[in-house]
Amino acid sequence: MTDRADLPPAAQRALAEAEERRKAAAKAQPLPREYGGRDGPEPVRFGDYEKNGIAVDF
Repeated sequence: MTDRADLPPAAQRALAEAEERRKAAAKAQPLPREYGGRDGPEPVRFGDYEKNGIAVDF
């Protein structure tokens, strides 16, 4: 990891804000279980949805 002291102030602020977002996301509750939903990873996150072998892109 690089030393943050040599970065411009705007970059240091951006890194600090990103770290806060990561901490907030880690504290967030997981998605509730969807009844009758698809198996596997969340389809919206990966940009496609498959049903009966047909993939639909968003």
